[in-house]
Amino acid sequence: MITALLLSGGMDSVAVAWWKRPQVALTVDYGQNAAQAEKTAAAQVCRELGIEHHVIQVDCRSLGAGDMSGSAANPVAQTTEWWPYRNQLLVTLACMRAVSCGVNMLYLGTVQGDGSRHRDGLPEFFQRMDGLVAFQEGGLRVQAPAIRFTTAQLIRQTGVPPGLLAWSHSCHRGNVACGDCPGCSKHFSTYDELGSQYRSG
Repeated sequence: MITALLLSGGMDSVAVAWWKRPQVALTVDYGQNAAQAEKTAAAQVCRELGIEHHVIQVDCRSLGAGDMSGSAANPVAQTTEWWPYRNQLLVTLACMRAVSCGVNMLYLGTVQGDGSRHRDGLPEFFQRMDGLVAFQEGGLRVQAPAIRFTTAQLIRQTGVPPGLLAWSHSCHRGNVACGDCPGCSKHFSTYDELGSQYRSG
């Protein structure tokens, strides 16, 4: 079986890359503010783990909203980082490239708690995406293997080295961590929960 990972370069997907060791990683530049830092982080992780890396570039900035696009939050959003149907878009774009690479399974780095902020982080969302992709040609399946873990639990469970995790980029607003967005808050609180082993790594 050929596996791929949707690798954003954030803590969760970096930990899943270490854990699952897919043959292929797919990073999507869809016009988000932090695209360059995410691509840099993902590329370094792939170099260290020997994973074939593909970057998909599709400019969807005009459709964005909130922190990730640098525009006003969508009025229906519960959080400032919600970009309308972003996860659905990312899974679709990743599948389009993955199926042409002969991939059978696409892993996603979503963790427990992502669904508390938006519905496309819920297990039910990924079950539906898996069913939709499996219904179509190509024999591709979609799985979120870390969906039952928090980020800290995932990192401990997989044993991802601190040095590899240090490459991760979580900021939603730019290529340099702003320290104030939901992505940065999650990043720093995860390090606090993990303790000195990872802070000194």
